Parts: sequence; structure tokens; C-alpha cells
Amino acid sequence: MVCALGAAVCFGTATVLQAMAAREASTGGGGDAALLLRALRQWRYLAGLALDGLGFLLQIAALRSIPIYAVGAALAASLAVTAVVASRLLRARLSGLEWGAVAVVCAGLGMLGLASGTEGDRGGSAALKYAMLGTAVAVLLLGAVGGRLTGRGRALLLGLGAGFGFGVVEVAVRLIDSLRPSDLLTNPATYALLLGGGAAFLLLTSALQRGSVTTATAGIVIGETIGPAAVGVIWLGDRTREGLTWLAVLGFSVAVAGALALARFGEAPTTEAAPVSEPTTH
Repeated sequence: MVCALGAAVCFGTATVLQAMAAREASTGGGGDAALLLRALRQWRYLAGLALDGLGFLLQIAALRSIPIYAVGAALAASLAVTAVVASRLLRARLSGLEWGAVAVVCAGLGMLGLASGTEGDRGGSAALKYAMLGTAVAVLLLGAVGGRLTGRGRALLLGLGAGFGFGVVEVAVRLIDSLRPSDLLTNPATYALLLGGGAAFLLLTSALQRGSVTTATAGIVIGETIGPAAVGVIWLGDRTREGLTWLAVLGFSVAVAGALALARFGEAPTTEAAPVSEPTTH
């Protein structure tokens, strides 16, 4: 659980930096790919990517030791980290309700930490690996459709797409059981991880800059928690400690609900001195 929380800290801090860079890169024409290229010229975005890389390594370590549902809830909690970091670095004020949501997230993670067992011992089937690859391709298609919409529909599709992409990464890590080059090259989960992660970051950059942040963030939280958690329990054998299933379900629900409540933090008004970030999860 420590690695999962460390990943949440990295991702939450990276979001603040990336949101600032995405806003600075928003001037100019082109689509999502052009926006990403301009953002990559911003030092804040590069620093955010470095933190994302560290967070990803911690996420892999977490997925190798605790169930996917616990990792997913912890990563959704990066919203709480984003809110706290933004309140310090960007002078963004959190209301009492928002501080309460941060406390709710922490309480939910505490319950999950007490109830979660070890990761499941089932190996993923070939069908599941190809299903993850197909889902990664669908994320790209969802992004293409969402990019042509406007308003809340655009934000929701981009957010869900990014969330599904990060969810594919969570499951794919568990489906890679050998790091030998020959095994990696023949494992569909490897390509699902690369394609899903790349598509998720592309959609995330667009979601940070366009549309309703609340709607997009809610989509990301839902996409990267519920689906992967179900896959872990149903197909990979993730379980809780004996007799504590109820506590795990409660903790998961509380943590995700707190994260969704914090999604509205991204709609806070910006100021000249400190543009407010648009929180998302990884």
C-alpha cells in the first residue's frame, strides 16, 4: 500500500505541473497531438512527466503486491494530493467541504489498507490479454470521437477514455509475467500497456485544457477504478483478508466518492498570480 500511496503523491503533484503547462500551450492551432507537442516544450510538463515515470514504477511495484482494487482507489486519491499541492504552490483555496473530501479519501484508503489481502494468484488468460489490447484500441477510437464533440459530451468522453487507458495499464501490468525480451514481444499485454498508456496521456492532455474539468475528472476516476477492480476480482483472483470484504467494499466506495467530490476543485477560478490546476488521476 505504501508504493500505491507514493504513486498517488507523484501523480497528484505531476498533475499540477502538467495542468499549468497545458494551459500555457493552449494557444496555437492544431489538434490534440499538436497540443501535446507544444506542452512538451514546457519545463513544467517535463517535470510532471518525470514524476509520472517515478509514479509508474511505484504503481508497478504496488500491482505486484496488493489487489488492483486497492491500487486503483489509491491512484484515484491522487486528486486529494493535487488539491493539497495546488493549495500550497498555486495559492488555491480549499473550502471546508474540499478539506472534508480530502479527509474522506484518507479514511477510505485507511479502510482499504486494513482490509486488502495479497494480489490474486491467477494468471491471465490469452483471451483477457487480447481483450485488454482491444480495449486500448477502443480508447484511441473513443478519443477520436470525443475530439469532435463540444461541451460536456466532449469532456466526458475524453475523461472516460483517459480513465479506461490508465485502467488498461493497471491490468496489463498484472498480465505480464515475464520480462524476457522474447516473452514481452509475444505478449499482447505488452502492446496493450504501451498503447493504452500512450492514448491515455494524449486524452489526458486534451482533457486538462478543454471542456468541463469536473466532468472529465469524474470520467477518469470512474474509468480507472471500477473496471480494473472488477477484472482483478473476477479473473485474477484478488481477494480481501478473511471476513473483511465488507470493509474493503466500504473503503473503496468511500475513497472513490471522496475523489469524485474533489473533481469540482478543478473548476475554481484562475488568477494572474497562480492559475489553478485541473486535477485528474493517473
